[in-house]
Amino acid sequence: MFARLSAIVFLASVVLALPIRREVPQEHSHQPILAAVQASLNLDNPDNIQDSVFGLLGNAAASKGQGKITDTDCLQQATADRAFTNAKNAGDVDGQVNALIYRALERNTGKVGLASVPCTSIKAVNPEIAAIQQHQDPASENAASINKGIALELAKQIASVGGDPNDALKSGTFAPGNLNDNTGKGNTCDDANDAAGCIFSQNLLVDDASDAEIQAAVAGVQSNA
Repeated sequence: MFARLSAIVFLASVVLALPIRREVPQEHSHQPILAAVQASLNLDNPDNIQDSVFGLLGNAAASKGQGKITDTDCLQQATADRAFTNAKNAGDVDGQVNALIYRALERNTGKVGLASVPCTSIKAVNPEIAAIQQHQDPASENAASINKGIALELAKQIASVGGDPNDALKSGTFAPGNLNDNTGKGNTCDDANDAAGCIFSQNLLVDDASDAEIQAAVAGVQSNA
C-alpha cells in the first residue's frame, strides 16, 4: 500500500513539473500604451474595469478585473472603447490614438501559436474601435498577413482622428516563437517597470508593414479631428 501511494505521489510530482507549452506573459510589453489608456479610462469608468492590463490577459486572469463587462473576450475592446470615448470627449487626440493602438495589441494565450478569441457579443460604441481587432500570436496560422491587415486598418483609424498613421506600427508584436519549444520562453518580454515599454526598449518589435504600405493605406482618409 505504501509503495503504491509513493508511486502515485511520484507521478503527480512529475506531471506538475512538466513544462506547459505557452508563451511567457507579455501584457506589459507595450507599457506606455497601457498607461495612456488607463489615464483616459480613469476619467469615467462606469463599468468598473479594474485596470487596462486585464484586457490583455488570458480569460482566467482577465475575468478578475472585468467589472461589469459580461464577456471576458470583449474586455479589451470595452476598455479601448471607453478610453476612446473619454479621450474624444476631452478633445485628446493622443488619448484616442493610444486607445486605438491598445485595441490592436496581442492578448496573452495559453500556448505558443494559439490565436486569441475575437469579441463577437458586444459591439463597440465608437466605429473607429469597432473596425479593429487584436493582433494574433505571430506563430499562429496566417499571423503575418492577419497582423498586417490589422496594422493597416489601425493606421486608417489613427489618420481619421488626426493622429500619425505610422503610430500603427507600435501595435506590432514579437517574432514568432517556436511551436516545439516547451520552455514557454518564446520571444516576448514583460516589464511593468519599463515605462518605455520593453518591446521598444529591447528592440523586440517586428514591424507589420512598411512606411510605404502605411501611406498607401491611408491615402484619401480624411481626418475628423
